[in-house]
Amino acid sequence: MLKISDLRCEYRLNPIGLDVRSPRLSWKLESDRRNCIQSSYQVQLSHTPDFAVIIWDTQELKSDQSVHVELEGFQPAARTRYFYRVQVRDAFEESSGWSEAAYFEMGRMELSTDWTGKWITASIPGEPDSSCPRMRRYFEIVKPVLRATIYATALGMYELHLNHTRVGEDYFTPGWTTYSKRLQYQTYEVTHQLKAGQNVLGAYLGDGWYLGHLGWNKEREIFGSTSALLLELHIRYVDGSEEIIGSNEEWSAAPSAIRMSDIYMGETYDARMESDWGDQSQGAWLPAQVLSYPKDIIVAQENVPVKQMEQLQPVALLTTPQGDRVLDMGQNMVGWVRFSIEGDAGQTVELHHAEILDHKGNFYIDNLRAAKQRIHYTLKGEGMETYEPHFTFQGFRYVKLIGFPEEVVLDQFTGVVLHSSMERTGHFSCSSPLVNQLHHNILWGQKGNFVDVPTDCPQRDERLGWTGDAQMFIRTSAYLMNTAPFFTKWLRDLRAEQGEDGGVPFFVPDLRSLISEGWGDTSHSSSAWGDAAVICPWVMYEMYGDMRLLEDQYESMQRWIAYIYDQGENAFLWNTGFHFGDWLALDSKPGSYVGATDIHYVATAFYAYSVSLTRKAAAALGKLEDVTYYDELHRNIVKAFQDEYVTPAGRLAVPTQTAHVLALQFDLLETSACTRAAMQLTELLKETQNHLTTGFVGTPYLNPVLSDMGRNDLAYELLLQEDYPSWLYQVTQGATTVWEHWDGMREDGSLWSADMNSFNHYAYGAIGEWLYRYVAGIQPDEKQPGFKRVHIKPYPGPGLEWADASFESMYGQVKSSWRQQTHGEMELCVQIPANTRAEIHLPNADRQTIRENGSLIHQSAEFQFLNSPGTDVAMTLGSGKYRFTYKLMNEDSECS
Repeated sequence: MLKISDLRCEYRLNPIGLDVRSPRLSWKLESDRRNCIQSSYQVQLSHTPDFAVIIWDTQELKSDQSVHVELEGFQPAARTRYFYRVQVRDAFEESSGWSEAAYFEMGRMELSTDWTGKWITASIPGEPDSSCPRMRRYFEIVKPVLRATIYATALGMYELHLNHTRVGEDYFTPGWTTYSKRLQYQTYEVTHQLKAGQNVLGAYLGDGWYLGHLGWNKEREIFGSTSALLLELHIRYVDGSEEIIGSNEEWSAAPSAIRMSDIYMGETYDARMESDWGDQSQGAWLPAQVLSYPKDIIVAQENVPVKQMEQLQPVALLTTPQGDRVLDMGQNMVGWVRFSIEGDAGQTVELHHAEILDHKGNFYIDNLRAAKQRIHYTLKGEGMETYEPHFTFQGFRYVKLIGFPEEVVLDQFTGVVLHSSMERTGHFSCSSPLVNQLHHNILWGQKGNFVDVPTDCPQRDERLGWTGDAQMFIRTSAYLMNTAPFFTKWLRDLRAEQGEDGGVPFFVPDLRSLISEGWGDTSHSSSAWGDAAVICPWVMYEMYGDMRLLEDQYESMQRWIAYIYDQGENAFLWNTGFHFGDWLALDSKPGSYVGATDIHYVATAFYAYSVSLTRKAAAALGKLEDVTYYDELHRNIVKAFQDEYVTPAGRLAVPTQTAHVLALQFDLLETSACTRAAMQLTELLKETQNHLTTGFVGTPYLNPVLSDMGRNDLAYELLLQEDYPSWLYQVTQGATTVWEHWDGMREDGSLWSADMNSFNHYAYGAIGEWLYRYVAGIQPDEKQPGFKRVHIKPYPGPGLEWADASFESMYGQVKSSWRQQTHGEMELCVQIPANTRAEIHLPNADRQTIRENGSLIHQSAEFQFLNSPGTDVAMTLGSGKYRFTYKLMNEDSECS
């Protein structure tokens, strides 16, 4: 049986509003045979799902490509839907037959500046600046409708309603971009929301990132001073005619019940001001105002939208020592609380949000800084009322209730989890419940901080797209969820924000060019932060095989390298400028956030690393002259690094854990110095009783380096430490997300300084990569990226009896599950998706005892051994499910 499933276009199921030069198709193969490889494919396109008329046919093409397949020569038309189907043949000459139909629909494409709609805004006398206006337009439908599509964007945020029903499931549209250069529009099919006769189309406008508070200087209106709407409703009638209803002077504006809605501050809502979209009250609606604003910056939606992804119910109602009534959601989450309440008109209730209770059990909000995170709701007094916010989100576990009835019913409160609607791809579990909770915390840190942009934290007055945090966590994030569209959009903003000299802001989208923060002359381009311009595209290429994204970002990668090259007098050392260094490392001096590792050491190490990745990108893109250039540049940087930081005796001159980790991870040392650095790293760990002292820069690489240098036992010991400082210390303290500081909450209950103490900060969650890549052993191959060639190379270690992981790749599910059994035996179960091949390593295996599904195996066409006896047994395999059992080489030792 050969079957095609999960048809995608640009990573998505049946997307609409695409604006790409050539939409790429992907599909997965399912087969009941092992070693299934696609030998050919055929794609057909039609305007109808029955394929009565074929408008494009590739004919049968000899190819094993089933991911990112471009239809060569096909030129899609704007605002047109295409149905597609695929059939393939495998190497056994079995045909799949035609797949089910899927579709993609193009957006406005080259028509981005040709909007008939106009920018409109509301000018309502007596309304405070903080209020959120609403706008509407009546129109008539007098004949049968074939299709109706809305294209919409805003300065600020918008929420559409058509005939009294919300349009779409997206939130915080149009998203946060580099507004001066890029502004997304969204596409909605609304055919079934129209009706014969009179219709009413309306929109709420909110401040969002464009107008609302951003940064920690209590600044507003950083990008603009007026919210505005731009919209077109395209109606295609059955008779072939078309009508466009655009935003213009015919629209009207009125106040709304949303009196204030701000990302940091929360929302104030007065239900007494609610009125129907068809309200005809005299003087309630005023003419909309036309606003002059560019349209040539408008692009189609690139990221997956923010949506309501889950719902949580409170686990308890607490009364604190100070007498506050507090809901415990049981999970540090991001989103808001939907609640129902019955009371008198004019009665006001409040919800305050916090991440933790202090050591006395009281509601703690000092770490929010200026962010209020408060909901104020005034009842209209007409029976049971249900409310949830519109243009704000909170980061919280605990909710203080003010003004609610004495008897609180928990069922009337629901935690609504919002984040970019990325699909879950990774699952991991093991024999340690604490490690499983750590994995849970990492996942929830990603949920809470991937809200349109990869933020550092979701609760205080910051929530910015810090570049360093993103690059440190990006590979972990790609194991957990499909982040390709998410980072595609964010990297395009990074490219747009890049300075003329190639410098990269500390966070993207940028604020520093717009507000004064007292950073002196340097407001961008720290090492390890700006290196996101190189590291992130490369990781996306490895994990998804996305050559187009790599190609699109390649110039940005080059410009970042050129920026570093031009710093200082020595082009091969980066020893100038401001750097965050090993941020928040535990070996920092008192009163400093920067770790003890020399900042210029860190800078030069990342300089070398980014050059090495840019060289790899050049090779992947076939840019041979660039390969030669970056190869020579890399050699010169490594030599300069060694001359500057390695003593003649081969010792690193910077005696910190992070310094040794970076030198080993980035391959900056000669063989003898490398051996010495590995030994010295173990000595440094011994000095701290095998506890880490690393910060943001060193921590992501610490365990991988230890495993690679043959000290997997130390890597496991670090993972499984439960006392401070460690990953599991946070777990033992009740954490449900990853903390910003190793000691955000100390053992005595005291807290890190409130000025910077997030309890949902994913940077240290980068250990998740090690859980997937090393503990479970699921790795991509940079030469055949996107898991076209799968590597399964688990590193079992002391302290875990078993581990089980899966990853939904672009080709299908990859699984790796190992279990250390009694009597020195090991079991490894793997699953390799169709149309891929795998390299499987059996750690510490006695070759003569290897069985697959109970039968002894030997060198064959199916099991091709790759190395000689005495090491891990490795073999190449085709797709399928396999169960290996074998005896360990040393029955008396734990596998390491």
